[in-house]
Amino acid sequence: MVTPPAPGRGLSFYHIHFPARAKKLLQYIIFARETRRQKETQMIKEGSKVKFDYTLTVDGKVADTSAGRGPLEYTHGAGHIIPGLEEELTGMKVGDKKTVKVAPEKGYGKVLEEAIRRVPKEAIGGAEHLKVGDMVGASNEGHTFRAVVKEITDKEVVLDFNHPLAGKELTFDVEIKEIN
Repeated sequence: MVTPPAPGRGLSFYHIHFPARAKKLLQYIIFARETRRQKETQMIKEGSKVKFDYTLTVDGKVADTSAGRGPLEYTHGAGHIIPGLEEELTGMKVGDKKTVKVAPEKGYGKVLEEAIRRVPKEAIGGAEHLKVGDMVGASNEGHTFRAVVKEITDKEVVLDFNHPLAGKELTFDVEIKEIN
């Protein structure tokens, strides 16, 4: 039902009276539009719950990707992802895409020489089957560490306990999917 404007007013406004169902539907549409607008303008900041797709390349080769697994989810500022990437995601919005280059210092760190150890072959079970590049596990006081076989001699195996991406520049192609 439409009510005409009151006579004698400078501006004329018609009042539209909606049935209860139509009124609820209209309220829902307005709420949904406002919610969508807020999400579109929401930026990543400390404490934001973020979902993003990424492809990580190292030396021009794909090292990891979220493709086929769904977006990576993390809490911004909680230290769940490497610092250099987290810094670059600050201020981005849903739908934003960016290529981020992360130096070793803000990624997995520099290669530490003290993390490279020479171990006698007899201390490693199955050492005769190892090849350069193999990943091995080592335990110390209840902690398990991974190492890469760097060299094998007649008497020893050289193990590198650095993260496999230590010392590498990382390139991430990211797309922000959701911010809460």
